[in-house]
Amino acid sequence: MNEHIHSARQEPNLLREHFPYDRPPLIVFDGVDVPMDRPGDIFITDTTFRDGQQARTPYTVKQITELFDLLHRLSGPKGVIRQTEFFLYSEKDRQAVRACQERGYEFPEITAWIRAVAKDFQLVKEMGIRETGILTSCSDYHIHMKLGMNREQAMEQYLSIVRAALDEGIRPRCHLEDVTRADVYGFVVPFVQRLVRLSEESGIPVKVRLCDTMGYGVGYPGAALPRSVPRLLHALRTETGIASAQLEWHGHNDFYKVLTNAATAWLYGCSGVNGTLLGFGERTGNTPIEGLLFEYMGLTGDTSVDTRIVTEIADYFERELGYRVPPMTPFVGKSFNVTAAGIHADGIIKNEEIYNIFDTDKLLNRPLGVLVTDKAGTAGVAHWVNRQLKLTGAARIDKRAEGVQAMYEWVVAQYEDGRTTSLSDDELLEAARRYLPELFRAAGASS
Repeated sequence: MNEHIHSARQEPNLLREHFPYDRPPLIVFDGVDVPMDRPGDIFITDTTFRDGQQARTPYTVKQITELFDLLHRLSGPKGVIRQTEFFLYSEKDRQAVRACQERGYEFPEITAWIRAVAKDFQLVKEMGIRETGILTSCSDYHIHMKLGMNREQAMEQYLSIVRAALDEGIRPRCHLEDVTRADVYGFVVPFVQRLVRLSEESGIPVKVRLCDTMGYGVGYPGAALPRSVPRLLHALRTETGIASAQLEWHGHNDFYKVLTNAATAWLYGCSGVNGTLLGFGERTGNTPIEGLLFEYMGLTGDTSVDTRIVTEIADYFERELGYRVPPMTPFVGKSFNVTAAGIHADGIIKNEEIYNIFDTDKLLNRPLGVLVTDKAGTAGVAHWVNRQLKLTGAARIDKRAEGVQAMYEWVVAQYEDGRTTSLSDDELLEAARRYLPELFRAAGASS
């Protein structure tokens, strides 16, 4: 392995051919493609209580513990969600860690996040935590412009902190902040080569988290470094010899690529992908754990996880934390599997697979829904009635039924004066009692 040392560079290389700043960043192609190299073991890690908590009102100890319980259940018997990280600075932070430690769960493993300061390792050791994240910013934007150092100074400081962790018997996890805006061969590769050497000397695996801090990463074939996620993974795997199990991806959604980049990282040699519940994180957020989970299942075929817990988590955020999930949010929004078009509702009545992504009732406790407006048609009204009253088989009401026709005429009438919102379940239920009374008489008789 050749160490490409350009770490003493005095002037920052801001890669203006990629990042002009007065225009959107450019996606540069150099035509170099690299092969996929998916690890045999891929998994998810969590930063809900670290990066996720930086983007919202801090959780209480009780809320952290209850969310930790949900993460544990969502991890399943195989520990798909392998780790979660915590702050340690305040007494409240440490109380939350102790409360979660008392649960005694194997997964997710509790890890820490500390500043790149030697004395902070004492906190990790006192709490009995075996692994901690350390901020090791790697772009010249951070090294020169934020830290006021040159590359050589930054690298030596980072390595001293890593050695301090190893001396304490703690696994260091180096967070390569802003890696998609860094000089990959001038700093990132030589730094990781040094980390691999320290791993070999100490017998303790030093982990590396690739942080796409600004969401610049792309997965396109032939895209150039530093933005190419495949090329980043390939460079680290081939130039440093670091094991896939020691690599982790952490993305942000500034350019709507957060889940795609995460899956790309898995495909090109990264074992771990880091995310947060519901995608909370700085600015546009992190990779949503629920999205990662379904992507993981699609890539591996693993069905060991009870995905219905995803709905419990979304309900918890709304009920206990007062967070209104945007209705169009995949898997957890109120409207993610609700159709508003009458022609779609007509297809759903024939076979719900036509317009549903999978069996959302079975996998998420979220049956397929229809939004009833004047655009829903008689098919939409019939579907709503059948779902609301749990009518199946021969008991299902047909869209051509006289009562359905009358109920739809009532729906249309609600919009004649300019109404624009959909009808609520309570409004529709009252109308159904009026226009389809026989269904309610039958229900009363059967009960």
